[in-house]
Amino acid sequence: MSIIARSMALLGLLSRPSRHYSLAFLTFGGFIAGIIFWGAFNTALEVTNTEAFCISCHEMRNNVYEELRETVHYSNRSGVRATCPDCHVPHEWTDKIARKMAATKEVWGKVFGTISTREKFQDKRLELAMHEWARFKANDSLECRNCHEYVYMDITAQSPRAADHHERLLKNGEKTCIDCHKGIAHELPDMSNVKGWK
Repeated sequence: MSIIARSMALLGLLSRPSRHYSLAFLTFGGFIAGIIFWGAFNTALEVTNTEAFCISCHEMRNNVYEELRETVHYSNRSGVRATCPDCHVPHEWTDKIARKMAATKEVWGKVFGTISTREKFQDKRLELAMHEWARFKANDSLECRNCHEYVYMDITAQSPRAADHHERLLKNGEKTCIDCHKGIAHELPDMSNVKGWK
């Protein structure tokens, strides 16, 4: 039997209803296929949650990553380092999937070169920052609180001003981390035209 004839026979077998295979066999095959799909999906998801993936785009590597390298979040006395996904991707699976779906707009920007040069990046920087600040505000600075939870803060080790602000504003839920800590890991955009910015 030729290869073409075998291929056609196999295609015919796969395209018509099963007479020879049991429901158990088909169910088991679907289960195995589901495990393989789930494993591949999660592996791909985790690859996109690495700093190496984030800085593989020159837009990130040459702009915000260079700024991060100059902050305490990158190098500090304790040796604990925050990477891009630590601050920009939620840890919980459902929140992570929602963030990944929202990030498709970022892929669109990459494809069409929205911030492909330093000048374009600086022109869009305020808009990008405001989107990220709004996301942090909406989720009560979830990614910040993965490392900086209020209940574990030693208020006595903080400066009087920080201790006062944390006790009054965070404890009572009046504000969230991003309200006071904009520009903590990246340079602030030009805020001169932003209403209410001090």
